[in-house]
Amino acid sequence: MFTLMSFVFFTALVAVISYIKTRKDNLNTENGYFLAGRSLPWYVIAGSLFLTNISAEQLTGLNANAFANGANVMAWETTSALTLIILAFVFLPRYLKSGITTVPQFLELRYGKRMRVVSSAIFIYAIVIGFLPFVLYAGAITLGKLFNVSQLFGTSDYATTWIMVILIGVIGGIYAVFGGLKAVAVSDTVNGIGLLLAGMLVPAIGLYQLGSGSIGDGFSILLADAPQRMDAVGLTDSANVPWHGLISGVIIINLFYWCTNQAIVQRAFAAKNLAEGQKGVLAAGALKIIGVVMLVLPGIIAWHMFQRGMIDIPFKVVDGVTTNILNSDMSYPILVREVLPTWLTGFFGAALFGAVLSSFNSGVNSLSTIISLDIYKQLIRPDATDAQTVRIGRLFGIATIIICIIIAPFIATSDSLYTLMRTIMAVINVPIFAVILMGVLSKRAPAIAGYIGLVFGMVFFYTAHFVFHDDLGFIKLHWLNLVGLNLVLMLLIMTVVRYIKPLDKPYVQKDAQMVNVTPWKHGKLAGWVLVFAFILLYAAFSPLGLTSPTGSIFKVILVTAVGLGFMYVIYKVYKKLTISEK
Repeated sequence: MFTLMSFVFFTALVAVISYIKTRKDNLNTENGYFLAGRSLPWYVIAGSLFLTNISAEQLTGLNANAFANGANVMAWETTSALTLIILAFVFLPRYLKSGITTVPQFLELRYGKRMRVVSSAIFIYAIVIGFLPFVLYAGAITLGKLFNVSQLFGTSDYATTWIMVILIGVIGGIYAVFGGLKAVAVSDTVNGIGLLLAGMLVPAIGLYQLGSGSIGDGFSILLADAPQRMDAVGLTDSANVPWHGLISGVIIINLFYWCTNQAIVQRAFAAKNLAEGQKGVLAAGALKIIGVVMLVLPGIIAWHMFQRGMIDIPFKVVDGVTTNILNSDMSYPILVREVLPTWLTGFFGAALFGAVLSSFNSGVNSLSTIISLDIYKQLIRPDATDAQTVRIGRLFGIATIIICIIIAPFIATSDSLYTLMRTIMAVINVPIFAVILMGVLSKRAPAIAGYIGLVFGMVFFYTAHFVFHDDLGFIKLHWLNLVGLNLVLMLLIMTVVRYIKPLDKPYVQKDAQMVNVTPWKHGKLAGWVLVFAFILLYAAFSPLGLTSPTGSIFKVILVTAVGLGFMYVIYKVYKKLTISEK
């Protein structure tokens, strides 16, 4: 009873706070509904970015990958801090200066109106097929296991998944469709605080139980019993994220996700000024470094507890047949249910429920924005009023919710929830990012370069990965290496087109003067602190540090210093390239 009461209380508290903060806002204007009146402070941006990203598909999926593969999967989290630095200093100043509401609108300014329509269609595919159904499914299985919904209602796991998917979809849709971006962002911030607190308790209590009453002894077990599972670098051939894949794939995918993904950057578009936007983005980067503790460590703890018979992980069921493969997607919710005391389960469930709603309603809100402003107002009714545009956004939001509810339960047949989501998205995310990057790096790249690059990138990755299974005939690549190869080939092709048929005059970005674009004075210092934390973390959890008997503090410090120097050289090269491009 207390579990249910704490769940209801925290969920209701978030709803009340969101209502109070948004009740006086005018949601009948495009600026008010889609961009929160360009009024978001840094802490709301940071909280919304963090919680939009951290949902059940992250908590469940990434911890499941850690359960199966070890700490090297933390690359998805840690490299986010680096790419958020790029957002803060490379992309966000250009976005806010342009006064845009959507990423396709930015592409229109750089390449023309057709590119806006094409990219809008791609973003719609990405959100409806590659993002929202995964959020619903991961939230359904996590919350279903956490609260033992199957036993409560006497339903099968499959039926329970449908029940939870519908529940999450309907409630999440209410925030997104009727509350606009500000309601989403405010609820994100409150839920983010709750999830951070509750999420950190899971590994703490898990280590305490693993160490028989000592967190320190529990952590020692992780390093002593299977130190290779704490190796973050991915030096072995069997690593889920090998070191070369981190550089050639993970960072590139995260560059798209954090710098050009509408569902993410829309929060930064709503900043009251550039300084507040940069503060929020860099604060979110710090949260991503800290987030490893709640997004990767629990999976490793669950593996050790399973090996010691402290928890039971079921085998995967496919088409009603039980396989001999452990269902790693269940490792995190089962760990939470086993280690958290009953009185905390309701609070954690409410925080997790809020995280699921956050990601889902953020995606729905972003999709509504793209359909309303980039499709409806551009192609169908250019003279539409703000009220008509907002109404269309709400209608399509409702339609999106229904479609995603139908799709979500069928994800259960995949081998790895998180990897499947990333590979589906890789078909479109790298091509979109490459086109935007080319537009930023080159002032003379024509629209035709973008079209050719976009088509080549999508066709190449889909064919190479899904048809030929990463085998190019003369070499077989890891799918993350294929991501990097795709980006390089696209940039080369677009560069050739740029020199064959350059723009007559270099593109000059105009200042829309929507917000103040003065940078945050402490921004660069904050950025370098994040780089330092990133390199230090990898040096510590490598054979040079904690995961090897031959590791030492001296080696960790040396590698961190060399890494900082390398990153500084990259920064200087980028500055030189952007200054020299005419």
